[in-house]
Amino acid sequence: MATKEVYDVVVVGSGAAGAMTALRASQLGLSVLIVEKAHKYGGTSATSGGVMWIPNHQLEPNDDSREQALEYLDTLIEVPVQRDRLERYIDEAPEMVRFLKSLGVPLVPSAWTDYFPHLPGARADRSIVCDTFDGRELGSMFTLMREQYTRFKLLNRYAMDLPEFFAISTRGPGWIKAFLKILWRYWTDLGSRIISGRDRRFTSGAALMGPIYKRLFDRGVEVRLDTRLDELLVEDGKVSAVKVSHFGRGYEIEARHAVVLCAGGFEWNQELRDRFLPVPGLTRYSSSPEDANRGEALMAGMKIGAATEHTDDAWWIPTMHMPMPRASNFEEIHQAAFDVGRPHSVCVNRNGVRFVDEACGYDEFGEAMVADQLKTGANTPCWLVFDAEFRANYTAGGFMPTIIMPDFLIPPDRWNHYIFKAQTVAALAAKIGVPADALQKTVIAMNEYAASGEDPEFGRGGNDYDRMFGDPAVTPNPCLGSIARAPFYAVPVNLGDLGTKGGLKADASARVLDESGEPIPNLYAAGNNSGSPFGNRYPGAGGTIGPAMTFGYIAANDIAARAGRTS
Repeated sequence: MATKEVYDVVVVGSGAAGAMTALRASQLGLSVLIVEKAHKYGGTSATSGGVMWIPNHQLEPNDDSREQALEYLDTLIEVPVQRDRLERYIDEAPEMVRFLKSLGVPLVPSAWTDYFPHLPGARADRSIVCDTFDGRELGSMFTLMREQYTRFKLLNRYAMDLPEFFAISTRGPGWIKAFLKILWRYWTDLGSRIISGRDRRFTSGAALMGPIYKRLFDRGVEVRLDTRLDELLVEDGKVSAVKVSHFGRGYEIEARHAVVLCAGGFEWNQELRDRFLPVPGLTRYSSSPEDANRGEALMAGMKIGAATEHTDDAWWIPTMHMPMPRASNFEEIHQAAFDVGRPHSVCVNRNGVRFVDEACGYDEFGEAMVADQLKTGANTPCWLVFDAEFRANYTAGGFMPTIIMPDFLIPPDRWNHYIFKAQTVAALAAKIGVPADALQKTVIAMNEYAASGEDPEFGRGGNDYDRMFGDPAVTPNPCLGSIARAPFYAVPVNLGDLGTKGGLKADASARVLDESGEPIPNLYAAGNNSGSPFGNRYPGAGGTIGPAMTFGYIAANDIAARAGRTS
């Protein structure tokens, strides 16, 4: 009989929460194994924007404070949350950041406005990003980190950081120079081209995960790929091991001190969506890695009596779908977080009526889709309607501006299925099945708002967050432009998501709680595998990864303290 493997800590999932848990636990002297069911590591985090929302981080001197952060969150959050868990996040998040900085991870504050800038305590300096990382530093693991979606790449191939993306997608100042620089950088990197077609320049989520995994690998921590969690094993009232499978072969791994569940949410499990979410939406409209987060770790925890919280909500984001390049039978999802709020456009439900400030935060946009669907039954999907001016300058999901993707280059099978076009608003309404009189009335009103610069219905462009993604060349309101230049277009907008907000109920120390509120010995959870400390709200860019990494850090500290390890 084979000898059972034994580790101090077994981490399930290789995203931001799992990586941070493993890094901190290893640094504190614990033996750690990460198991990952996918054939690549990095989780959803590696494909994300890679932003952490960290109040009072003090990476640069400012007047942010614990009190100001709590004032903002207390005004924002609308459902009951665990107060001690929320405060623990505010207190420990800056410590987690200082830990990363002490290891040389290059973190940089970003001027990203909180998603509800009108609320007291809101700021524009709480989001942290990571400088571009050279993926070749990962050695043989370079090609095994989960890769960015094509939607985050230029021409489906070249890595872009956020400034490059915004410059090119809006044809902002210097966009041609940025475009040519990206191509030059890729094709002159002959060493990487010999190894892989992947761009060695890791940006966004990969830029965050790259330096963390470089340090994990330097410490000898293993990430065991293609290894799925099947069951949590309990002995003498505590979680003692995990049962996993690798290409069908099942085996057990003992965990002396803890199992930490960091395996994401349940957005790719239609049965759980239908069970928990008020407007379930379809799994295929999710923008997280396809068929990845199916809730196996959530269900394993529930099977041994774990409680759950906030499972009735998701981290919403509007998405659009279209065929994959060179494989039209298969669709891919494109995020439309910023597209829906560009000038010269409007979003309407299937009654032809607006329902939201289109330039608001993407989670707020999704919440508005849910509310309108419950109210009218005429949303999910809704429609983004725009004119030729928008088409010339901005992206609409996977449809690039006309200078990059003119209409004649759009394959014929896309028209009247993924994108619709007509010479008049009334004709467009007929094509998409929306009442023509209602859509024309909405467009006329939007044109009046564009001329005055004020949106009396929803206040579009009336706050710093809205204007952050508007077009400064459009006046008097950078988020409002007339919808008047033919032809007119429409694309369907799905109720998509970045993951689910709810999961196993964990306390302020990241310990999973049972139905009576008591910690289940040796079981922890972080990231979307656990309930969000913010309940139903999304406070700012990085509101998922910030808590994921912080509670991974907290979990490792708590495990090490119980094990008598301090360094």
